[in-house]
Amino acid sequence: MRRRVGVWARRVVAAVCCLVVLSGCGGGGSGGVAGDAVGGGSHAVPPVVSRAVLAVVPVDGAQDVAPEGPVRVSVVQGRLVSVRLADAKGVELPGAISADGASWAPDGPLPLGTAFTVDSVAEDDQGQRAAQHSAFSTVARAHTFVAFFTPEDGSTVGVGMPVSLRFSRPIVDRAAVERAVQVGADPPVPVAAHWFGNQRLDFRPQQYWAAGTRVTVALRLKDVQGAPGEFGSQSRDLHFTVGRAQVSTVDLDAHTLTVRAGQGGKVVRVLKVSGGSPDHSTYRGVMVVSEKYKLTRMNSQTVGMGDEYDIQDVPHAMRLTASGTFLHGNYWADPGVFGTANTSHGCIGLADTKGGTGKDTPAGWLFEHTVPGDVIEVRASTGDFVPPSNGLNGWNVPWDQWLAGSALR
Repeated sequence: MRRRVGVWARRVVAAVCCLVVLSGCGGGGSGGVAGDAVGGGSHAVPPVVSRAVLAVVPVDGAQDVAPEGPVRVSVVQGRLVSVRLADAKGVELPGAISADGASWAPDGPLPLGTAFTVDSVAEDDQGQRAAQHSAFSTVARAHTFVAFFTPEDGSTVGVGMPVSLRFSRPIVDRAAVERAVQVGADPPVPVAAHWFGNQRLDFRPQQYWAAGTRVTVALRLKDVQGAPGEFGSQSRDLHFTVGRAQVSTVDLDAHTLTVRAGQGGKVVRVLKVSGGSPDHSTYRGVMVVSEKYKLTRMNSQTVGMGDEYDIQDVPHAMRLTASGTFLHGNYWADPGVFGTANTSHGCIGLADTKGGTGKDTPAGWLFEHTVPGDVIEVRASTGDFVPPSNGLNGWNVPWDQWLAGSALR
């Protein structure tokens, strides 16, 4: 028998994790990619690690997955607690956990040309939980392409959220595709396009959006030829709203994070942080929060750092780059490092408690007061600057260069 898990229990939605390149912490420093959360020096308390080991098929970041899969979640040395398979709108697809709790599979074939996330939680015999988050997309119909959209339709976001389209196939005729996408704002503001390679097209204004702006994206890609023999299949309108203005500044030399809100940038709170060590410096520049996880896993192997760490329950994690830079809570480090020293493998850490349940800790408070699209401006005397295509960080491209990245200019 297999028990149904079509309905996702909200109390464990947040127990997700990052896998492969999308896991761990990445920053500047040598090699351009770094690892885990804030280190704790000789006073760090080793986190309790669940013995349950999750595996997800297909691998994180997979594209062109066949609609019949294979899609499967399995666990060894534990039992699955929950699995959530959902599309970009949050619509969940039903599936079932096997009677022995060792595996999960969807009930049937998946829709074509769709981006999915898989959030899995397992528990070992001691009750310690392991979580894993991954994403993949299914193949588009033969000879067609689709655009995966960020942010989600109908969402409310921060002032730094760009419009970002990722195409399911390489685009050769960029001008034709760009011409088929119109981005409008109310109140009106000029919005310009910029290509990052041949599968990503972003739009943004010259400055951050004004609070309360309503943004509309008209996708008129149906029958547009993006490459020889490859035609678009979408014709739809998307909308999102810019909420309150919040721009935070991280000063890695002073080890502080200053939260500013409103048009005048009133200081709301100053928090103590610990950034990347000299060997694994945190990226500098303007970064945008793209995802939030109340609980996530960070594994040094996923960012090319060997077996330095594997923390399965990093609390209050907010993604800043695609390569794995996070702003997150830290319960295992010596509390004295926050506000005094940079000790991590590239992430920005704040004091927190285990489990991600506290809302009054510095990390918990910031998590509760942050939405995707909020801006984090990182300043430091040393360290690499974040590549604009690494995450939703096109604000680091000067406006004249941004305009030059359009296929229509």
